[in-house]
Amino acid sequence: MIARLRDREGEAGFTLIELLVAMALGVVVMGAVVTLLISTVRYQPKISKEAENVSDARWTLERLTRELRNGIAVKEGTASMISFEGYVRHSTCGGTAALPSGSSAIKCRITWQCSTTACSRRESSASAPTVGVFKPVISDLGSSQIFSYVPSEPSVTAATYVKATLTLPAPTDSGQPLVISSGASLRNATLGY
Repeated sequence: MIARLRDREGEAGFTLIELLVAMALGVVVMGAVVTLLISTVRYQPKISKEAENVSDARWTLERLTRELRNGIAVKEGTASMISFEGYVRHSTCGGTAALPSGSSAIKCRITWQCSTTACSRRESSASAPTVGVFKPVISDLGSSQIFSYVPSEPSVTAATYVKATLTLPAPTDSGQPLVISSGASLRNATLGY
């Protein structure tokens, strides 16, 4: 019998205590993985919404700066509104039909109106600047203070450069809002058109 026990000392295997410790460690690791997975799934919609807001804000600023570069003169302006004459590539002011590539752009009055939550845009003829429908461009803003003008004196109608700053709600509950800004010179104003 003692000889048989001595022969078993060379056999490989796990003791019951080793198996219990390995299982406990496995449960702890799996718990950590599941917790990480659950938090990732929970925050993914919020992260996607924030990424969409940033993308929308960048697109809006690109559109605004492109229109400002084709601008002739600022007609009215405050921190939450700008109205300027500029050239557009539509067959009519406020229309959606694009001009053929060989045609010249037409002069229209472009107005951007912003509130604390959204910005809208209206395109109207230069002779009837208040006719037309405001169309929403971007929402989920954190401030209506969008536009600043250079020079701002004696009035904003003398401005040849406009800066736009979009403030988005604080990402991931950090408390600090996300601020995206851009600006453009009214190229046609400096050319004297």
